[in-house]
Amino acid sequence: MSGTQLPFMEEGMARWPFGPPNAGIALDFTGSPLQLGEVRTLVRERWAGLPRLERQLVRGERRVRSGWSRRHRWEARTGHDPAAQVRDAGADTLRDAVDDWFHSPFPGDEPPWNLHLLRGPSAGESTLLFRMHHSLLDGRSLTTLLRALLDGCAPVDAGASTAGPGELRRTPVPGTQPGLLATGLAVPLPGKGERRMGYAVVRLPPDLLRTVRERSGATTNTVFLAAVSGVLRSCLLTSGAGADVDTGVDTGAGSAAGRVWLSVPVDQRPADRGDFLGNAFCNVRLPAPVDVSDPAARLRACAGLLTTVTRPPGRAEKLLEAAVTALPGPAQALARGRLFAPAYAPAACTYVHLRETGRTLAGRPLRRVTLIPMVPPDDTVTFALGGCGRGHTVSVCTNSGAEDADLLAESFRHELALLAETAPV
Repeated sequence: MSGTQLPFMEEGMARWPFGPPNAGIALDFTGSPLQLGEVRTLVRERWAGLPRLERQLVRGERRVRSGWSRRHRWEARTGHDPAAQVRDAGADTLRDAVDDWFHSPFPGDEPPWNLHLLRGPSAGESTLLFRMHHSLLDGRSLTTLLRALLDGCAPVDAGASTAGPGELRRTPVPGTQPGLLATGLAVPLPGKGERRMGYAVVRLPPDLLRTVRERSGATTNTVFLAAVSGVLRSCLLTSGAGADVDTGVDTGAGSAAGRVWLSVPVDQRPADRGDFLGNAFCNVRLPAPVDVSDPAARLRACAGLLTTVTRPPGRAEKLLEAAVTALPGPAQALARGRLFAPAYAPAACTYVHLRETGRTLAGRPLRRVTLIPMVPPDDTVTFALGGCGRGHTVSVCTNSGAEDADLLAESFRHELALLAETAPV
């Protein structure tokens, strides 16, 4: 069967070794409960003619001699009705969805995405969950689609949705990145309870993050990274693994081996290609200032970490991506042993924001945005910040212990409160 082979990033996610590479975004709406028929009608009207949503993932067969599986492919299902992907989950909640659907692969005979209508977290609320195979779409693609679904928003440009992100790369300023294979310090997580996927969501008080931003002049991303750094610092101190952490001294003397690294996705779309649907990001590693004891100083240390420069990819980068994509089996073995190790990046941070305020779906006001990230590598944690005009939530996902997600989510809220208390007035 012919088809389009997956590019570098998408092939890597198709082979995610820690569980199905499923991710999602949940939108909570107030007002009378949404009805399945009206959601399907809106999807059919507002997401029609988008080729990316028609793609079907064809999994690679194993080669007889080597045992490695072939690369995955995309097959087009032209004319597929996107409304057929809208499902009614009845009385299920978001928690039910995470516990069940995110452990289950998508069927092989349909596009790997669904829109699920769920029971809302409170009376008078309903939830829409967009669940996807991460090889199909990234976080920026999801916000593009969801904005187009909301009332009064412009539709996605079908032509622009297939125009790639271009050749240029957006990367942190030179000198801030460790070497590709360099590792740092692993952070022991609480490790409570049975070792399995854990997921928790905390609704942040609406004025808390805003207070930190307004008093300090910091961006939301800076506040987010500083709070996560505080959580990791607490884990190090609690475990006894960070003997010198509480001294306020950089124990690694600036070297990659002595740092704790955060993995952060950076969108690669130029300003004129915002409607591109697919995966157009790269993961970068940023230093978490876990050696800094003062919360306000940690906030200052995180300022500017995501300042980027735009440049063409280097020759070495092109050669590496070509080799990794051509040899996906050996590349997966390398990634499992090195690039997914806790010392490589013990925490991942992702932030998605629907920036419009007062938006509605079929007249129901949007109340909350909640992210559901992929199952993270063993003994690591993912923090996912979701925002809209009403405020923010933080989702925490880990497989280091059933109770870890709750403990780390509460620790994040505590660290954010400390930042609000210590930020200059």
